[in-house]
Amino acid sequence: MSQSADAEEGPRLGEGPRDGSGERAWLLQSPCVESGRTPEAERAKAAGGVSSMAAVFIVVNAALGAGLLNFPAAFNMAGGVVAGLMLQMCMLIFIISGLVVLGYCSQVSNEATYQEVVRVSCGKVSGVVCELSIAVYTFGTCIAFFIVIGDQLECLVAAVAHEAASSHWYLQRRFTICVTAVLVILPLSIPKEIGFQKYASAFSVVGTWYVTIVVIVKYFLLTEGTVPTNVPTSAASWTAVFNAMPTICFGFQCHVSSVPVFNSMSRKQMRPWGLVVTVGMIICLFVYTGTGVCGFLSFGSEVKQDVLMSYPSDDIAIAIARAFIIVCVVTSYPILHFCGRAVVEGLWLRCRGEQVELCVVRERRRRILQTVVWFSSTLALALFIPDIGKVISLIGGLAACFIFVFPGLCLIQAKLSESDDRSASWYVLVVYGAVMVTIGAFIFGLTTTNSVYQDIVS
Repeated sequence: MSQSADAEEGPRLGEGPRDGSGERAWLLQSPCVESGRTPEAERAKAAGGVSSMAAVFIVVNAALGAGLLNFPAAFNMAGGVVAGLMLQMCMLIFIISGLVVLGYCSQVSNEATYQEVVRVSCGKVSGVVCELSIAVYTFGTCIAFFIVIGDQLECLVAAVAHEAASSHWYLQRRFTICVTAVLVILPLSIPKEIGFQKYASAFSVVGTWYVTIVVIVKYFLLTEGTVPTNVPTSAASWTAVFNAMPTICFGFQCHVSSVPVFNSMSRKQMRPWGLVVTVGMIICLFVYTGTGVCGFLSFGSEVKQDVLMSYPSDDIAIAIARAFIIVCVVTSYPILHFCGRAVVEGLWLRCRGEQVELCVVRERRRRILQTVVWFSSTLALALFIPDIGKVISLIGGLAACFIFVFPGLCLIQAKLSESDDRSASWYVLVVYGAVMVTIGAFIFGLTTTNSVYQDIVS
């Protein structure tokens, strides 16, 4: 996806002239997509840039989400509190460094979106692979959102109706998902603009904090008779520890959004950016750790993939948490679909190479068709994949590519392009980039293979 600044400034240094397909993609993209910036970043740019404090909020907002619900199960897979915390802390070092690397590579390449940084730094093929990865990741996340809606609505409806959801067809999970999807999510997904997301962003942060507080409070209110007896203190196998990695990657993945945030800052420098991402990830660490530890200790090995599903449906505080999560996910689905649709549109226009006027005329038809196909596919898959853990394991492995692989490749290419004397720090950064790529490829390969194997076995 191209930036609006490109049209004003022309081709940048080290970048060839814009090809016709890129120009067509730019003409058809909305302002939010063409710049790749979040609503907060767009408003801040017009006002002269965001402060470091505001950037921290945007980064935290981009990271926190429905992945919060899976952290207790991740601690269970990792083998307990100590193993889960150690795994989180080790991965957090690479997560933060990946964000810093993306800021550095954005400066070097003079690009303002994740996929354009990859394209300019690593070449067109890598750029296309990155765009395809973003499309698959957003598609998988939309499936996970539908599963979350189904899980929470089933319990919420049962609590309101004071009877089991399976007692009537109109209370069953599949029916409630379809009704919510068709009546609410589809109409929100079709428009070309999604200005309502600025309200959803703040609401999502409030919802995730509420869930964390409720899970922590519920843990400390446990009575002696309700404390779980089977609380694992070690992993079942060494591979089980790595099975927790997709959840951590999925939860902390804000790297695709980080490049526009960096470019919207009033002080677009590495020192303040490093502070921003460090503070932001530490905040996320506290939220995820609080939910993960207390949710895991509340249920032990019996904790479910979605921690809220472990609580009784008639609990008022949990019912409010379910309502928060449903609203957050319902408003987040169109945003994720919007990003995925923009990538698909850009790839389609590059492949077709149609005339600009023809592309503009057909834009509405393509947008509706892409939305209906995307919506129907994700809904159908969510109806037949009721376990959110299976989806998280797949897209969490892909999130590792955004956190490790692509930033590592960009760092290597950025350093190799330097013509100055290569000092010891140069070699250290190149090796570090290679380490990031290796770790990311390992996580992606292991978790994806294990997920497919578990599906075949089951």
